[in-house]
Amino acid sequence: MNNFLGYYLMPHPPIIIPNVGKGEEKKIKKTSLACEKIAKEIKTKRPETIIIITPHGLMFRDVISLSYDLNIGGSLHRFNAPDIAFNKEIDVEMTDKIDELSKAENIPTIKLDEKMVLNYHRAFELDHGSLIPLYFIEKEYQSYRIVHITYSLIKGFDLFRFGNIIKEAVLSLNRKVVIIASGDLSHRLTKDGPYPYSPKGQKFDELLLSLLEQGDIPGIMKIKNGLSEEAGECGLRSIQILLGALNNEFRGELLSYEGPFGVGYGVMKMIPENKKKDFYKELLAEEQKRMNNKLKQENIYLSLARESIAHFFQYGKMMELPKDLPQDLVHKKAGVFVSLKKHGHLRGCIGTYLPTKGSIGEEIIHNAISAAFQDPRFNPLHQSELDELEISIDILSQPIKAKKEELNPKLYGVIVSSGYRRGLLLPDLEGVDSVEQQLQIACEKAGIPPHGNYEIYKFTVARQGK
Repeated sequence: MNNFLGYYLMPHPPIIIPNVGKGEEKKIKKTSLACEKIAKEIKTKRPETIIIITPHGLMFRDVISLSYDLNIGGSLHRFNAPDIAFNKEIDVEMTDKIDELSKAENIPTIKLDEKMVLNYHRAFELDHGSLIPLYFIEKEYQSYRIVHITYSLIKGFDLFRFGNIIKEAVLSLNRKVVIIASGDLSHRLTKDGPYPYSPKGQKFDELLLSLLEQGDIPGIMKIKNGLSEEAGECGLRSIQILLGALNNEFRGELLSYEGPFGVGYGVMKMIPENKKKDFYKELLAEEQKRMNNKLKQENIYLSLARESIAHFFQYGKMMELPKDLPQDLVHKKAGVFVSLKKHGHLRGCIGTYLPTKGSIGEEIIHNAISAAFQDPRFNPLHQSELDELEISIDILSQPIKAKKEELNPKLYGVIVSSGYRRGLLLPDLEGVDSVEQQLQIACEKAGIPPHGNYEIYKFTVARQGK
C-alpha cells in the first residue's frame, strides 16, 4: 500500500494572497495557479494527514521542532490580513511516533506545546510558511489533520535521516499522507529586492530546480552550504527532509518558477519511479567516509578532545587520561583553550589561561567537556552534532606583563585585568586586526571600561587545528 500520496514543494510569499498583495499578487500569477493545481490534486487524493515542513515556526539551531497539542491555528494578521486564518487538528499519534523514532535514532527533536512556546516569547501558532500553502489547500479540501514541523540547522544528512524516520512513522501507523516542503528559494535575485543582491542567487535556484527535475538526490545533498547561504534561501532544508521521506528514484515536475520581487518561488511535485532505490544507504556510506577522512586528519590533541566528548555522551562522566599519550600531554602543564565550531560558527569555547590540572592532557579533557556542555552562550551539545564539529586547541604560554605597543593581535593573545575583573582574547582571530580591537573586546568581556586603568598581559599559543 502506498501511504505517501504526494510530495510537493510550495513557496510561502504572503504577497500571493490578494488580501495582502492588493494587486501585486498578479505579478506571480503562475505561482498562484501552480499552487491551485496542487490543491486540486490533493483534493483527489484525500489524505488523512498533511505533513508540512516550514522554516518559519519556532526554530532551534540544533533541534527539530514538532508542534504538539490537540489543535494549532494561525492567521496572517502580521501581514494585515487577519481574516486569512485556519485552525487544524494535529495528528498527535503521528507526531508522537516521529518523536519516538527520532530519539531512538539520535535525531534531536522537541515537542512544543503552547506553554513551552511562551517561554520563548512566541505564540503557539501556524506560521506563514504553513499558512500560505494551506490557504490554497483549504479552498479545495479540509478533511485532514496536520503534522507541523519546523526544521533546524543540523546537517543535511541528518535532515534526510529525519525524513526517513517520517517515512517509517507513516508506514508503521498505516496513515495516508501528503508531505509538503514549504520554502522560498533565493532571496537575492535582484538589486531592488528585499535582500542584498548576489549573482549566486540565480545560480542556486537553477541548480536546485535542475537537480530536482532530474531526481538527483545525491546532487542535492552535496549542494555547498556556502552557496545556499549566499543565495539567502529558506527551502533547501525542507526539501532535504522531504527527500528523506521519499528516499527513492523520482522525477520532478516543475509547475512554476517566478522571481519578480527578488525572491525565487518554485512550485514542484516529486513523482516517485517504480524502481526502488535506498539512497539513505548510499548517503550513509558517504557520510562515514567523510567522517573517517576528518578523523585521519586530526592529531592526538584534537582526537583526545573529540574522544573525551564521545566518552561523556556514552558514559555520562569524564574520561580518565589515556596511558598511551605522548609525554608532552602527560607531564607538561599549561593553560588550554578548547574551541568547537560547526559549519564555521562557534559552538563552544572554554579554557584556562593558567594550568588547573596535572597535565595538558587533563586540561584538554576537562575543557573539551566544558566547551561542549557548559558554555553559557550555547545549548549543551547534542550527540548528533559531534561528527560535525571542527575542534581547535590553543596551548598557552605563561602570560607576561606587557605594554600596549608590545602587542600584535596576530601573534599575541591578551589578558586585561582590573581588580577582580579579567578578560582574555586569543590571538589570530578572524575579524580582529588591530590592537585597539583586541583590547576593546577583551575589556568588554571583562566588564572593564576600555579607557579605564587596567593591566595588560600577553601570551602566545601553540594552536592545534584551525
